[in-house]
Amino acid sequence: MTADFASFPSTCDLCDVHKADDSGAFRVLPPVMHSYGGLAAFAGEVRTVRCFEDNSLVKAAVEAAGHGRVLVVDGGASLRRALVGGNLAASAARNGWAGIVVNGCVRDVAELAAAQVGIRALGLVPLPTEKRGEGQSGVAVQVQGVWVRPGDWLYADADGIVVSDRPL
Repeated sequence: MTADFASFPSTCDLCDVHKADDSGAFRVLPPVMHSYGGLAAFAGEVRTVRCFEDNSLVKAAVEAAGHGRVLVVDGGASLRRALVGGNLAASAARNGWAGIVVNGCVRDVAELAAAQVGIRALGLVPLPTEKRGEGQSGVAVQVQGVWVRPGDWLYADADGIVVSDRPL
């Protein structure tokens, strides 16, 4: 399912509506992510990858059709290796991904900014990953202590990132 972000309310509006939700269906990511992609706001259904300093599965994911989805990558919050760079951002944009959220680092900041995809990450580091073919796809992941599951919906804008178990 693809969606135009303009048709979604802001993350602040979503938080106003769901602020009393203690069921766990609506979650807010901590304000530690920085925006690097060409799209400042994005939303879509979540697909996940869990990996540590090996972006083999991230590459495989963004080379497939994104259909307006958001790839959430749990890189274990590593600040030593970049899980997404300019080539993967360009591939994600070309293949219809709305965004990528990385619990870890990215690189190639100028190329990321030129790609028409939203990218959020903890920081920048120029060192690429090793390709070992390790990791898991389609599993529940934790991003800064917040659970994100395949099929959830993620909304990101200048005010932050929220996740819901259903489209809002």
